[in-house]
Amino acid sequence: MTDLEAAKAFYAGAFGWSFVDYGPEYAGIRGEGKEVGGLRRDDEVRPGGPLVILYSADLEGSLDAVTAAGGTIVTPIAPFPGGRRFGFADPAGNELAVWSDRT
Repeated sequence: MTDLEAAKAFYAGAFGWSFVDYGPEYAGIRGEGKEVGGLRRDDEVRPGGPLVILYSADLEGSLDAVTAAGGTIVTPIAPFPGGRRFGFADPAGNELAVWSDRT
């Protein structure tokens, strides 16, 4: 992502995440009393690489939240081994997926 503040706004809106800032280049993702990940600013978005898959207990609700926060659905909800998932691009163009074991 090239705009850390925009990324934090998107992920806070889509997933309710909160952050700890460690300067203008990195923000830690907070979850249940500990850091569970992070967002790093870069000069450009590079396609490819590993697919980050997030879990959701409410897949349809997550799809709605992603689109409401400004994300683009790139793969609609479909069966996936162990459940269902959808793919999305955040406003910077990073592609991720969300899955649920609830059918």
